[in-house]
Amino acid sequence: MNKRIIIAVIICFGLGTASGLSTTDAITGWYATLNKPFFNPPNWIFGPMWTLLYIMMGIAVGRIWNLSTEGVDVNEAIMLFVAQFFLNIIWSPVFFSMQNPMAALAIIVTMWILILLTIRGFKKHDTLAGKLMIPYLLWVSFATILNGAIVYLN
Repeated sequence: MNKRIIIAVIICFGLGTASGLSTTDAITGWYATLNKPFFNPPNWIFGPMWTLLYIMMGIAVGRIWNLSTEGVDVNEAIMLFVAQFFLNIIWSPVFFSMQNPMAALAIIVTMWILILLTIRGFKKHDTLAGKLMIPYLLWVSFATILNGAIVYLN
């Protein structure tokens, strides 16, 4: 694995983990009191799932970043990735720390659209990078439905 991919994985995993850890108290406190849909997964599944997804995201964006050294203009694809990743990082604090599922729903819907655009942008330059983002899109699709159900039930 090359240096840019390693750096991208470390950044994605580090920022994602920091965002998640910042909300730990709310998960066992406020979140536990909410009405949740029958398909709400157990809390323990989120850590391993996000670990895998952040690694895959890091590899994907690292592969695209590598293409910039070959003279390929990948700026748009990287900017889409950065935009959706920013929304990913702020979703947890908005949902859990600010206790605002409605605002979080607006964020996650926008994030979903940007992930889809990121996949399309990545696939233009590197098919594997685009494919590495698909499990993330699927998980965020599920999370969007879950977020919406929590808004509806509460």
